[in-house]
Amino acid sequence: MRRRIPLALALTAILATTATATATATPQHPQPPQSVEYFTGPDGHPRHTTVPASPTPPHPLRPSAPGDGDVTPIVENGPVATKLDVVFVGDGYTGAEQDDFRADVRVKWEKISAVEPYASYRKLFNVWAVSAVSRQSGVSGDPVQGVEKDTALKSAFFCDGIERLLCVDTGRVESYAAKAPAADLVVVLSNSAKYGGAGYNDVVSQVGYDGIATASSGHPKSDQVAVHETGHSLGKLADEYQYDEYGTYTGAEPWEVNISKLPADEQAAQRKKWYRWLGETSPDGGAVGAYEGGGYYPKGLYRPTENSVMRTLGREFNLPGREAMIAGFHRHASVLTGTVAPGAEVGREDRVEVRTSAATAVVRWYADGREVFRARGRKAVTPASLGIRADGRGHVVTATAVDATDAVRDPELRRRLTGSLSWHVTR
Repeated sequence: MRRRIPLALALTAILATTATATATATPQHPQPPQSVEYFTGPDGHPRHTTVPASPTPPHPLRPSAPGDGDVTPIVENGPVATKLDVVFVGDGYTGAEQDDFRADVRVKWEKISAVEPYASYRKLFNVWAVSAVSRQSGVSGDPVQGVEKDTALKSAFFCDGIERLLCVDTGRVESYAAKAPAADLVVVLSNSAKYGGAGYNDVVSQVGYDGIATASSGHPKSDQVAVHETGHSLGKLADEYQYDEYGTYTGAEPWEVNISKLPADEQAAQRKKWYRWLGETSPDGGAVGAYEGGGYYPKGLYRPTENSVMRTLGREFNLPGREAMIAGFHRHASVLTGTVAPGAEVGREDRVEVRTSAATAVVRWYADGREVFRARGRKAVTPASLGIRADGRGHVVTATAVDATDAVRDPELRRRLTGSLSWHVTR
């Protein structure tokens, strides 16, 4: 006699068979390779290549050891919604070396934030260290090719056969970066004193950051790799170096602010690109003009100065580059923040304190829409000190700030370098 199969079991079997057949019939398309930028030496011009895309790991990754995935605040300047959050993830550090990792983060951030315009905008940043505990200390390919280390993010020199190209598993980086309260900029510090690094600027991040920079933690000049890469991720700047084999550029006008088909006189006549800075002395040396060679082409494209950090590591951002970086900072962070939530109710004697993004930002205070001139420049007030009376009526206290930096000449950006916060006085 034929045994009857329960309907639920029959449906389960059919669905499982269908899913298997579909998976078998649907080919798995490989991910396109990732474009990376690398650096042949501390004072050299960068180069580009492509490497295989990293596989997507299971999300979230389970902690591999005690402390794995721990997040340590290194610099806290305010709520993540109002600050640019930099996330350092360590690789090649064992569980016993996590204090070393955090110390390395502090050293690298000090060097990065000493570069302008970072130095003038230190208060815009929060910095977080995310521990990725590795089974072995060090990095593959250090000191020589063939050395293999079992690390959390798979950091490796000799990536694509290039000694100084320091690759990582970007999928794993994403998983660890997501553990931080926010991630606008990601730097992987690999536990090595060997010079090297990489910039992944076409990474699509669900967390929201624009690219990943890698650097060796123990080399004194590896921080310059991260500085250059943030020129791409934050400043949206083009590379200003060239490859002789590229010849002459014949395409459309590039969208990046620091390369152009237009020589200086045409920029001035058409009021385009960096025309506002022409003739000014630039911090990277010389005057702003139009120097042929940039965007990888030796001919047909111009750059603003002879030799900025977007051309050679160890240099400064030029004037147009600094302006672009400041614009990038303020895509993520606010000119003005307060210790009391905007829109909150405060009493006449309550202290209301604000913080500005830079020393060049001037604070003004208003009581019911009228500026209190004696309070100009103060960072903390009470409503009573602004003349708010205990009359039983509702009042509004407002703080505004305008960043008057001379590093910005674009009127549209200047309008964005403003902030305003208000509070209701109810008691």
